[in-house]
Amino acid sequence: MAWWDGAGVEPLTPTVETSPAAHIAAIVIARSRLGVSQLRWCVCSQTRRPLADDAAAIAQPTHMLEKVADPPRRVRQQRSLTNNETQSHDMLSRMTTDRRPLPVLVAMLAAAALAGCGSAEPSEESASGKLQVVAAENFWGSIAAQLGGEKVAVHSIIVNPSTDPHSYEPTAEDARAMAVAQLAIVNGIGYDEWASRLLAANPSGGRTVLDVGKLLGYKQGDNPHQWYSPAHVHAVIDRIVADYDRMLPAGAGYFAERKRQFERVALARYTALIAQIRARYAGVPVGYSESIFQPLGEALGLRLLTPYSFAKAVAEGGEVSAQDKQTVDRQASAHEIKVWVLNSQNVTPDVQRVSELARAARIPVATVTETLSPASDSFEQWQVAELEGLQRALRQATGR
Repeated sequence: MAWWDGAGVEPLTPTVETSPAAHIAAIVIARSRLGVSQLRWCVCSQTRRPLADDAAAIAQPTHMLEKVADPPRRVRQQRSLTNNETQSHDMLSRMTTDRRPLPVLVAMLAAAALAGCGSAEPSEESASGKLQVVAAENFWGSIAAQLGGEKVAVHSIIVNPSTDPHSYEPTAEDARAMAVAQLAIVNGIGYDEWASRLLAANPSGGRTVLDVGKLLGYKQGDNPHQWYSPAHVHAVIDRIVADYDRMLPAGAGYFAERKRQFERVALARYTALIAQIRARYAGVPVGYSESIFQPLGEALGLRLLTPYSFAKAVAEGGEVSAQDKQTVDRQASAHEIKVWVLNSQNVTPDVQRVSELARAARIPVATVTETLSPASDSFEQWQVAELEGLQRALRQATGR
């Protein structure tokens, strides 16, 4: 399969050997490097045919383009490309240098082309009877895999600790994975809008979508980092198992046992640490670099002194107000906080400054990350390591 420009001259051939569906997906996730009028022809099985008339292609989805907005951009340390990202970049770098955000129009045209060119073949796991689960982020993916055991095959898209889920640009393989998922798990609440766009570009009546934000009753603008809320983690566990039971009724007893083992055994240390920290350190004043820590801090009973507007602005890549800068600087310099909790994956200049002030004041610093770190950890291993680090910092700060 190859893509021609509007004049039908130079073929734009993908560099990655994938299925026709994955080739279409590459166009779905392209950042509109081709203008609308150039996306005319799709060649399937060596037969050239028009993808869409220019005027119709432009007119049909015009009203939807107004809804597309640039996702928040945040500072990331050591931003690196995964193999899939590198391949996708190589494929798309041949088109043009225009770097506009992904338009709904391209997704609609690609979906139409997908119907004409044929869909991807079932995966090996699907053919073997395993339930195909795709999680936008690996913290939910780890939980889904442990609950599903041998009856499910779970693929997580965000796995690189250096990748920012807020502004992630999906690859062709990501689009293909979402297209064939029987259960898709997205965080929602504005956190991973790219995942929702992939699902919308390839709707399927047979696919179940678990949107964590909708499950919990959150709306756009609320704190999306609810995997840091112990109570909400258990709510998601309940829903995942309920979805498994409904989709694979014969495995209901199996999933119930997997849930029991996960909550009572795998999460035992996680649950115990939360109880211990809350019992010993409730009310201790702490500062935190961004809103990722708020749900956990509240569950632990800690007194969160950092203005939420500061933490939210850092998380969303917004401007921190002068008043908030003065407040967090004073809290660190004057030792008003006992511990500074730092998201080491998102260190903006403001966060760097406060961290330096905290260290100069000999305030212990505990670190958290947005996704599993290292990526090979399970959800519970990752969270336990962070809780143990926080416990050490609190012990050092308070002497108890």
